[in-house]
Amino acid sequence: MVIVNDLKPGMNIEYENSIFSVIDISQNKTAMRQMIVKCRVKDLRTGVVKDLSWTGGDKVETAQIDKRPMQYLYDDGESLVFMDNETYEQIEIPRDRLTWELNFLKANTDIHISIYEGEVLSVILPDKVALEIVECEQAVKGDTATSASKKAVLETGLEIKVPLFIKENEVVLVTTADGKYSSRA
Repeated sequence: MVIVNDLKPGMNIEYENSIFSVIDISQNKTAMRQMIVKCRVKDLRTGVVKDLSWTGGDKVETAQIDKRPMQYLYDDGESLVFMDNETYEQIEIPRDRLTWELNFLKANTDIHISIYEGEVLSVILPDKVALEIVECEQAVKGDTATSASKKAVLETGLEIKVPLFIKENEVVLVTTADGKYSSRA
């Protein structure tokens, strides 16, 4: 248990049968009233961001989230299979829970999985991943009036914009936060 006055951004709490990560916190104390503690939190199960408030001195339960290093093995059509790097135990996560992450996962990719009391909460991708371009438009000479980029399709099926000098079969780094081209690998 922790007093809500001591909450800090990045802490994980359990409140009303949900697990939250604290994003921001503010405390309001007036002479006539007790302190009000307001927190902006993100639900780790659903991804919903919302505001919670308590009276100063209230207590909430802290949540211990484990982050395990794992390796993506394969997609069996309905779920994705990951292997724990230490115990070699395999876990399956339903495919529909990982729609964004599928854009960056290829066989043998090392990732982290956050787990709370045996429940898989999320897949934590590296900041950037190296992916090969399988299809790319041709650069047109003098085509720099609006933007100097062209469409490219990566090996995972993700379509991104790349600079004109990038060609098919090149490996590029893509930022996993927004899915944009970063640099050549």
